[in-house]
Amino acid sequence: MSPRVREILSWYGADNIGVLTNLARVFNQGRLKGSGKLVILPVDQGFEHGPARSFAKNPDAYDPSYHFELAIESGCSAYAAPLGALDACARDYAGEIPLLLKVNHSDSLYASKAPLSAIIANVEDALRLGCVGVGFTIYPGSSERKQMYEELAMLAREARKAGLLVVVWSYPRGEQLTKEGETAIDVVAYAAHIAAQLGAHIIKVKPPSAHVESELHKKVYLENGIKVSSLADRTRHVVQSTFNGKRIVIFSGGEAKSKPEILKEVSELARGGAFGSIMGRNAFQRPKKEAIELLKEVMDTYVGK
Repeated sequence: MSPRVREILSWYGADNIGVLTNLARVFNQGRLKGSGKLVILPVDQGFEHGPARSFAKNPDAYDPSYHFELAIESGCSAYAAPLGALDACARDYAGEIPLLLKVNHSDSLYASKAPLSAIIANVEDALRLGCVGVGFTIYPGSSERKQMYEELAMLAREARKAGLLVVVWSYPRGEQLTKEGETAIDVVAYAAHIAAQLGAHIIKVKPPSAHVESELHKKVYLENGIKVSSLADRTRHVVQSTFNGKRIVIFSGGEAKSKPEILKEVSELARGGAFGSIMGRNAFQRPKKEAIELLKEVMDTYVGK
């Protein structure tokens, strides 16, 4: 066990041995083993956006086994997917990579200004599939947030009791937020803090912009000189907002970008103290060889290679 991984585990002293063991498994997997950094492959986009929008660019990606192999061959820390995809292939890859079961989802067939994901799996499914943890999406800002927060609190309690990690996708969205506000620095930092308070071990947010959405927040940011001009500054503030950096914050890759754009963004995230990336479409929509090379370069960026 590296000193850095041991330090990270010490932040979760209220958790049982099972949780700590599973967290250690993730940090001791793949190319970033022992570094205290993570790169996770998430493939829930087929459910969220539709199969053609997600996989038509690289038809191999229609097959769930492709994603297991991509995560393993690139040296990812873990692979996250919905129940169906894990049910289809988890037996074939048992023990080869830590798995995260995404337990709730929305779809793009019905658009709502108050999003609320459906729960489609549970802790029992995660244990049956040999997963190290469960993933759950919340939408801070949605008028349905009360139900989501209560659902997550119940899931987190059950997962922790069973020794599983809790990974929270915290994506601000709702009637009172502008589109620009969904990735505003004050909103993203707030969303990360909410996830930490709800019991997340690992928090996934989008890279924040320099926009400050709330007038109340804007005053505080100006008065206290909170730096937001660079992505590194903003990343540092988001990490600080999760118990002064004592919760693991990783950042999504988002929509498809060029390789130079991705590596530039990751470099800034790393400079700001991000714990890593959770990169889906920017990986699996590329040909496999190209995707593996990209993921390895992303990993190397986090450890300064």
